[in-house]
Amino acid sequence: MARSIRYPRLLPSKRLLRSIARRVRQSRPLPLGTILRYAIVSTTILIVAVVLWMIISVVLFLFRDHRLDPYEESLLTYQNEVKDEVLGERGEPWSEVLSWKPRVFMYHNFLSKEECEYLTNLAEPHLVRSAVINRSNGKPRNTSFRTSSSMFFKRGQYKTIRAIEKRIADFAFIPTEHGEGLQVAHYKAGERYAAHHDYFSDKFSIRKGGQRIATFLMYLSDVEKGGETVFPYAKVNTSSLPWYNELSACGKRGLAIKPKMGDAILFWSLRPDGAPDPLSMHEGCPVIEGNKWACTKWMHVEFFRSGQ
Repeated sequence: MARSIRYPRLLPSKRLLRSIARRVRQSRPLPLGTILRYAIVSTTILIVAVVLWMIISVVLFLFRDHRLDPYEESLLTYQNEVKDEVLGERGEPWSEVLSWKPRVFMYHNFLSKEECEYLTNLAEPHLVRSAVINRSNGKPRNTSFRTSSSMFFKRGQYKTIRAIEKRIADFAFIPTEHGEGLQVAHYKAGERYAAHHDYFSDKFSIRKGGQRIATFLMYLSDVEKGGETVFPYAKVNTSSLPWYNELSACGKRGLAIKPKMGDAILFWSLRPDGAPDPLSMHEGCPVIEGNKWACTKWMHVEFFRSGQ
């Protein structure tokens, strides 16, 4: 004979339900006075908590460190530089597109003669052998393919430099705070900067402000012969350039810009999608006759923290 299985009771028994119902009927509502006292006490506790929170917030604000971080301080510095003050007089400024692949733009009469001489005279006593970044450790090193002399100014170091940096930011639509300090370079006869990219290929250099996005190169002097900036892979008909016959053999290898005092070029190292543009490779051709003075502003995708 099969044994019956007893399942556990899942619902309360009738006796338990009757007991609960009896207690509910016998319970009395709280007096109105008691309810009011509870409400007053709860409201008082809430108000005291809010007041204490406000007092603590004010105290923390008053005693916090009000020093600006480098980014905020730099923003205020350049916001106060409301005027684009030009040292001396410059010709009528105008710009033109030289190439879309890579993106290269020319700004005629960007600097005045006085500004060019100001930068060269200020930089000359501090020139040292130009270096490049060692990819293996991120430290500067001398090479045979960059033989100029150069020096860096601090960003915003002098009033005229601040005005020039603001002018660059207005043209490039890149905040001044994203740029390195101006670098002035001097090339004597025979000196050059072999073909290279301005974007980084090492993991060390991007720590200060991310990848370099664009370069603004200003010519501080004329060059009698040679010294062109050439883009060998630019997708343009270089032989149609008005100044093609004036170029050196190096300059005729691609899109070449002949140095002229006060002129500048803006070229982009990254494509619009943020990827490095291999077509932005460029070269500083050897100076054949005369001297070449140039000033460079490298700009980054993020705020550039110098000295780190």
